[in-house]
Amino acid sequence: MTFLPPGHLAVIMDGNGRWAKARGLDRFHGHIQGVESIRRTVELCIEHGIKYLTLYAFSTENWGRPDEEVNGLMELLCKCTVNEVPELKKQGVRVRFIGDLDILDDKVRESIENSHRETRDNDKLHLMLAVNYGSRAELTSSLKEIANMVIDGDLAIDDITSDLISEKLYTSGIPDPDLIIRTSGECRLSNFLLWQAAYSEFYFTDVLWPDFGREEFERAIENYKKRTRRFGLVHNK
Repeated sequence: MTFLPPGHLAVIMDGNGRWAKARGLDRFHGHIQGVESIRRTVELCIEHGIKYLTLYAFSTENWGRPDEEVNGLMELLCKCTVNEVPELKKQGVRVRFIGDLDILDDKVRESIENSHRETRDNDKLHLMLAVNYGSRAELTSSLKEIANMVIDGDLAIDDITSDLISEKLYTSGIPDPDLIIRTSGECRLSNFLLWQAAYSEFYFTDVLWPDFGREEFERAIENYKKRTRRFGLVHNK
């Protein structure tokens, strides 16, 4: 039997702050180092033939962090989006941002739109960056849209299906994740892809995100290949 890698890998990138603290640095240095791990992970996904990669970059709850850290993260997002796009384009990576992007600063949204435009013709790897993303907010927004369709007479109650809900999410058109990795030793989803993760496999590692590299990536993929995915069914061995 040939064991295939996940078609869609999602990662909760956790541990930047702890990585920096352990080295006597401020938290922002951890975020900078975390960008290196993103580069490595993109390259490894391409190498392994993984078609979709979703990274949890900034949650709706992250606005509660100190203003200095939030402003630094937004600035880092702008710089990375501008600086990384040429190489991502060369690698055949298509970049897409998911989340409530309307409330972001104009400068941030402009850099996001540029990344979409510059990489839209690529298809070797689809890279989704979840920014100002929260799964509960995503689901609430989709259900409001569906409710308005019913109110306006454009949709019957009986026509509401799970497929329709999926079409109204930020991830519309993107397959559900096969494997979700979370770094830093935490074992929870933290409001990430709650609907989409219904049948995902999970891999939790104590490795902090800035230290996440080939060795741990390979370990996660090998662990995934040993799983038997039943999707609620019974498989005969």
